[in-house]
Amino acid sequence: MIAPLTGVPVGWLTTDSVEVREDDGWLKPDERVRLATLQVPARRADWRLGRWTAKHAVAAFLGAGFEAVEIRAAPDGAPEALLGGEPAPVSLSFSHRAGRAACAVAPAGTALGCDLELVEPRSAAFVRDYLTPAEQALVEAAPEMDHPFLVNLIWSAKESALKALRTGLRLDTRSVEVRLPEDGGSEGWRPLAVHARETGEDFAGWWRRDGGWVLTLAASPPPEIPRPLLDKAPGRV
Repeated sequence: MIAPLTGVPVGWLTTDSVEVREDDGWLKPDERVRLATLQVPARRADWRLGRWTAKHAVAAFLGAGFEAVEIRAAPDGAPEALLGGEPAPVSLSFSHRAGRAACAVAPAGTALGCDLELVEPRSAAFVRDYLTPAEQALVEAAPEMDHPFLVNLIWSAKESALKALRTGLRLDTRSVEVRLPEDGGSEGWRPLAVHARETGEDFAGWWRRDGGWVLTLAASPPPEIPRPLLDKAPGRV
């Protein structure tokens, strides 16, 4: 298991769809039952990618065998991990988009959210409808060429915070507000902070840019800088 440094230890892993085994033998029986209910090929592929990534992330975080891990949905829809059929001592969150997935894992009891987004153009209506006035001002203050990245970064941080709240997009995205401190960070990670207005909760987190992608996580208690869980992606030789 990852050793704590200055905050809650968090591990992260990203994978691509080409790394997922084609057979379903790595899924537990209940997972295969859930997969069978998904009829749309793209939805099935995304679901398998998310579980593949989450299982490897949890196994690496705990130093356990991949085959012993099961991922299921809690009653509120948030993911939970089982180890050998019993609740695993972790919190986890994962995200998938366009053939890529990311997962963050922390000790049990951590409120944790993780999100992965493509950096792509967003409309003025999107910014107006989903970002708070302070967030819109943050975007407008930056050079125009940076606007697509900033909008997607803020959106991703919101998604991470809403996952940490275990509400997802059932809650108005403007009910959480993102700040991007200028100082701090290392190993490609930069700090972020999110305040949930309705509950008064505050989340600390991190973001990083990886080519055309942005990855964010938000947690409470505050997390240390995330550590990669595997030296190479699962499924690669």
